[in-house]
Amino acid sequence: MVRPGRTRSARGPKDWGTAAEDLASRSDIAAKLYATHGPPRAIRRTRPADRFEMLARAIAFQQLSGRAAGTIWSRVIDLVGEVDPHAFAATTHDELRSAGLSNAKARSLADLSERTIDGRLDLAATSRMHDDAVVEHLTSVRGIGPWSAQMFLMFSLGRTDVWPTGDVGVRNGWMRATGTSVTLTPEELGHVGEPFRPYRSVLAWWCWQEADTRTPGT
Repeated sequence: MVRPGRTRSARGPKDWGTAAEDLASRSDIAAKLYATHGPPRAIRRTRPADRFEMLARAIAFQQLSGRAAGTIWSRVIDLVGEVDPHAFAATTHDELRSAGLSNAKARSLADLSERTIDGRLDLAATSRMHDDAVVEHLTSVRGIGPWSAQMFLMFSLGRTDVWPTGDVGVRNGWMRATGTSVTLTPEELGHVGEPFRPYRSVLAWWCWQEADTRTPGT
């Protein structure tokens, strides 16, 4: 059972401990997760100059296990050197493929680079946008869907109420935390998260720890 929570809104890294304590006071499951994993780490606000890297990394991590994604991302870093849009724009499609990226991901990184360079994608402005507006802005980039946008909200903008219901690690972590073998649909998982507003990012992070899932923020 989840007890009603306070309505205040957390705005940044300084609030993660308070947010985790709040959830732990409202739910036995959250209390257990808090005792095991503590408050979230690696969820932060990044400088605008670092946000391109966050998105590029999220693209590389799409639909892969944490270990495999981390290996491929390391190869990409070795290939391009400095992670900025100009470095990616100067790297050919075949070179990106040689690092282990799929055709689709290599094209997505090229589109991300071009849009950032020509200004169609304004990553600095995302700090001032509502969550839904950020998702709409980012998903204009080829290959960036809701999941990548949600990772950006959490691990680059430090937003506290992101609940990625399509994430396998979140789903598996929730199953482990609750001791169930029943696989929930994204819609069902959405209902699960409702009582944990406005700190669903904390719950998501705990689920990843339960599932031992590496995220783009680590």
